[in-house]
Amino acid sequence: MITLHHLSDSRSQRILWLLEELGVPYEVVRYERDAQTRFAPIELAAIHPLGKSPVIVDNGTVIAKSGAIVDYLAQLYGKGVLTPPQNSAAYWEHQQWMHFAEGSAMLPFLLGLYCGKLGEAVAPLQPRIAGEMDKMLGYLNQALEGKDWIMGDRLSAADFMLSFIGEIAASSTGLGSYPHIAAYLKRIHARPAFKRALKAGGPYIFAASSTDA
Repeated sequence: MITLHHLSDSRSQRILWLLEELGVPYEVVRYERDAQTRFAPIELAAIHPLGKSPVIVDNGTVIAKSGAIVDYLAQLYGKGVLTPPQNSAAYWEHQQWMHFAEGSAMLPFLLGLYCGKLGEAVAPLQPRIAGEMDKMLGYLNQALEGKDWIMGDRLSAADFMLSFIGEIAASSTGLGSYPHIAAYLKRIHARPAFKRALKAGGPYIFAASSTDA
């Protein structure tokens, strides 16, 4: 059985959603953030040296980083449903979206989060950070126009990766300028598997973000 080490209000929620969509047996070990620092608890370092979540353990195999976990679960348990055929043009487009989520797209939001705690000292950086956020969201918004999911009319592994980008954008900048992302996030949060994942993982601060977009 797969064990998911799950941290509250984190990218681990995308793994819970994926496990529910796949319908594979799993168990959850829950961790709470420190009330003051909002950091992960030290106990997670006993599971993986990075001390972060998500981490899965599957038959003795320990995997950290949500992108690697999504790829692993989709390939081993997805039966080809969540990934395009390898070496097809669609496969490489899908790979781009998988890496975009935790690469280019996530960076400006992390910078905004940390710089926001430093006050006026980082004011000169704020226009650049905001510009990068707009660039990433504009790119994703345009790609979603006329589509239900990032690869078209069928859910793919990349949608699990991109879900958190929509959620963190909705909670920080809002999605008023990105209607296709807002609609996409509503579709994600309406899925029965996503709702089951919320019950499995406990309170999730970003779950309401699609209604506030």
